[in-house]
Amino acid sequence: MADFTAKDVQALRQATGAGMMDAKKALTETDGDMDAARKLLREKGLAKADDRAGRENAQGAIALAASDGTVGLVELKCETDFVAKSDNFIHLTQELADSVAARGEAGVADHATAIDDLKVTLKENIEVGRAVQISLAEGETVDTYLHRQDGRGVNGVVVVLQGGTPELAHDLGVHIAFAKPQYLTRDEVPEDLVAEERETLLGITKAEGKPEAAWPKIVEGRLTGWYKERVLVDQPFVRDDKLTVGQLAEGRQATIVRFAQLFIGG
Repeated sequence: MADFTAKDVQALRQATGAGMMDAKKALTETDGDMDAARKLLREKGLAKADDRAGRENAQGAIALAASDGTVGLVELKCETDFVAKSDNFIHLTQELADSVAARGEAGVADHATAIDDLKVTLKENIEVGRAVQISLAEGETVDTYLHRQDGRGVNGVVVVLQGGTPELAHDLGVHIAFAKPQYLTRDEVPEDLVAEERETLLGITKAEGKPEAAWPKIVEGRLTGWYKERVLVDQPFVRDDKLTVGQLAEGRQATIVRFAQLFIGG
């Protein structure tokens, strides 16, 4: 007969999130070997987790971390905000960010077992969404912004400048968090996307009965508005909409080198 006690069953339940009967059965099948029982429950739990893999996981948490000359930005996804706000989930998200800051996206693999254990314990479809490492060159300035909600990060931004100050980088991070640009400059927008939008705007302009001679100017004006929604340097700065972000940076003798943003639901 397996040698274990009621306290062993309770300890296994607390460590794995398994039910009492499942924990007792696992200890029985492994002759009271706690580590073997944990592994058995994990294997059985992951089989159930595979069944959950197709379920929507639009909730989660964002974390930021800095290492020696690098910044890590990570999204850990789950199904409900209840799980996303849990201490274990938030802690693991931060550990992932620490590893990405130190080792890049390869650092995610260091936590595969912890992610699998969390799937078992919390019984949701949990997976790493996006992971970004930003490396700094000599003379570059960086700052970050993390918007928190109910104790978890939900919107994280990294901004890198050539010249400028950390304060400016932080202000730009707040702007990016609010405005959610997709590109730094117009040159980064895919040409086929621009061509498609220009064609759409031309069709709208024609349908409005505008004079044909005015079509090019009207379309380009509307395309400028379209760029402002997507391109960071073209966006009106949130704290002073008389300036674009590009003008603000130029006025502070700074160039925006790159940025990264991850947000829940993005």
